[in-house]
Amino acid sequence: MRGPLVVDASVALSWCLTDEQAAYGAAVLGALATTYAVVPAIWPFEIANTLVVAERRRRVTQEQMDSYFDLLRSLSIYVERRESVWICQAAIALARKHRLTAYDAAYLDLAHREGLRLATLDQNLREAARELGVFTAEF
Repeated sequence: MRGPLVVDASVALSWCLTDEQAAYGAAVLGALATTYAVVPAIWPFEIANTLVVAERRRRVTQEQMDSYFDLLRSLSIYVERRESVWICQAAIALARKHRLTAYDAAYLDLAHREGLRLATLDQNLREAARELGVFTAEF
């Protein structure tokens, strides 16, 4: 075990959306058999929103979503509990500095603040992590 990870929605959603599956996402999922993930408070809503949109576009069925939620429940994923105003202020500052969305900046902030590796499929977020000195999870 190499320690806990911050897993962003791009990775977690690759476990459900068959057209977005990636070897990297599978490797992160495998790593969660021996470690745990910490995610910012926005994570469940980002997951839910993407699935709602995917369902509308017929990219995912209710059965697939049910299986996916069963998978998520089986994993050690902990949602960070922090005051939302504090999270927003930190995310805005990082989003400005690294030209990220506020959502992506929340993952970067959490990884930086807690000294955790960041698991993401997003190249812009990977680059911002490198610039900030945050290690990304490599498999």
